[in-house]
Amino acid sequence: MIHTPKRTGLLSFLLPSGRQKPLLNGIDLTLTLIILILTSLIGEIFALLGFSDPNTVTILILGVLLISVVTSHREYGLFASVASVAIYSYFFAEPRFSFKVVGLNSAVTLTVTFLSAFLTSSFAAKIKERLYAASRTAYRTNVLLETNQLLQKESDRSGLLRLTAAQLNKLLRRDTLCCEPGEHGLLPPVVFRESTDPDLPRGPSPDTLEERAAARRAFLGNCRTGPTTEILSGVSFLYLPVSGSESYGVIGIRLGAEPPDAFETNLIQSILWQCILALDQESLSRKRREEEARVRTEQLRSALLRSISHDLRTPLTSISGNAALLLGQSGPLPPDRQKQLCQDIYDDAVWLIQLIENLLSITRMEGGDIRLHMEGELLEEVVTEALRHVSRDARDHVIQVASQEDFLMARMDSRLILQVIINLVNNAVKYTPKGSHIWISWKRQGDFAAVEISDDGPGILPQHRDKIFEMFYTADSPSGDSRRGMGLGLALCRSIIQAHGGDISLKDRKPHGCIFTFTLPIEEVHLHDESTHSDRRR
Repeated sequence: MIHTPKRTGLLSFLLPSGRQKPLLNGIDLTLTLIILILTSLIGEIFALLGFSDPNTVTILILGVLLISVVTSHREYGLFASVASVAIYSYFFAEPRFSFKVVGLNSAVTLTVTFLSAFLTSSFAAKIKERLYAASRTAYRTNVLLETNQLLQKESDRSGLLRLTAAQLNKLLRRDTLCCEPGEHGLLPPVVFRESTDPDLPRGPSPDTLEERAAARRAFLGNCRTGPTTEILSGVSFLYLPVSGSESYGVIGIRLGAEPPDAFETNLIQSILWQCILALDQESLSRKRREEEARVRTEQLRSALLRSISHDLRTPLTSISGNAALLLGQSGPLPPDRQKQLCQDIYDDAVWLIQLIENLLSITRMEGGDIRLHMEGELLEEVVTEALRHVSRDARDHVIQVASQEDFLMARMDSRLILQVIINLVNNAVKYTPKGSHIWISWKRQGDFAAVEISDDGPGILPQHRDKIFEMFYTADSPSGDSRRGMGLGLALCRSIIQAHGGDISLKDRKPHGCIFTFTLPIEEVHLHDESTHSDRRR
């Protein structure tokens, strides 16, 4: 965050504060009198020690220089120049303790003393003003740079408005506020007072009807309102609309009796423009994300419609055709033929049910509407239960279950993990020829349990591996049946495993085939709980 620089030591005298002090103030008067008294005492000591007059004049000029440096107005240097001449004339010039000038030499000495003191004070004041101007320029550059960096780090619209108001409070040391738009107009103001100058009066609350009306007018009219303007100038805050490609809100700055100077005005304008640019960029990014989401949703909808129209036609046609054949026969069909038709109808109906289940599950997972019921489950039991529900075509394959861990428990929602294993096994059955081998195994990998489902089929081509887990993506395979899948099974598996805090991946199996691996967090079990866990069944 940006902090207003604190001036300590000699720097506090060299650089005046941002708000000019009144001409007559106690601090400057006290400093002037103390320095004049001290230089007079030092001059008196020099006179007692027998030093020459030039030494005394030098001390008096040094006092004038010091007064010009430590006071806030150059008038004090001019006053010190006159006072130094008067002090020298009264206390040190002959005749002493009188203002009488005797001879040309004394007149020249007094004139040279006055000119030297006046020129010294003038040069000191100019150097101080130039130093202050240079420091203000450097400080402004630093402030704008740091504010720009902070605005770039913030990506939330509300955060950008509040950050801008907070930075202006720290820079100006005045109360600031921001009002964000809501459904029914501007929301209540958020006020920042942490860095407000304690010497400034607080003034009325920004929640009054007058202040709220001025803020609303600035927002709706896209114009400045409040002090220094012609619109509702009686309020205490100057309201600035924050408007770029759209209206983002209002920034308010309490002015009180003292309006901002030119430097502060430029600083406010620069920071406000930085805020508007950051808000425009945030708005553009948000609209781009919304457009991308809309296009992605439209693509998913189109893909879903294409998949439904294409993939449901074949099983539905088969079901209706086989049913029509059964209904249209005038005589009884041979038992084997009748059984085959019923089996085909059943297989197509089961495939449709599984398709609908996957579609509903992936919709719930993507929408975040599904809740996990996490419990410790024995992997061997989950795999055994899943194999009871795999496709009937699995009978034409050799499925083997082998584990490196006799007793391994993982934390999971068993209902969803069953669906993952069923989808992966059915996927292996579908895309491998009859008689192929399918292996299911699991082992411990650190804090996770890794489950592998591999096969010795033709494998998956490299160009398909990066997209195999995407929704509606399908890889053509000559080993598949006549029903091309909708590409939901593997996408659903990935969503379920990621929701469990695990990961799913695909790699080649040598010499041919592929290996799907997913991980689940390990469930640590105490010995006295083993009997309880072993009795769990789904």
